[in-house]
Order: sequence, then structure tokens, then C-alpha cells
Amino acid sequence: MLFNVLVKLGSETVKSMRQCVAAEITTSFASSYTHEVILEEVLHLEFIKACGKQATGEKY
Repeated sequence: MLFNVLVKLGSETVKSMRQCVAAEITTSFASSYTHEVILEEVLHLEFIKACGKQATGEKY
């Protein structure tokens, strides 16, 4: 589905879109994570509750 849209937009538009993403990869499109998860942690109820909490700026 996305491929069809990109074809309709044309190569110049797609090139421009890619350049925009590349230029902003460390700003607008940057991601950071609260904690690196290991398998053992996933098995604890406290961790499951923390992951289920919807909070801005907290990703696992």
C-alpha cells in the first residue's frame, strides 16, 4: 500500500521526503528509551504494570 503511494508521488517527491527524514533523524525523529529490557524483567508483575502505564516520554 505504501509502495503504491510512493510510486504515485514520483521519484523527486520521494527523494525530497527521504532527505527531510535524513536531515532530522536526530531531532524530530529521534527516540530515546527509559530502560533496556531483559527477558527476566518481563516476567515480573511490577515491570508489566510499568509497561502498561501510558506516560509521555517513557518507552521500553
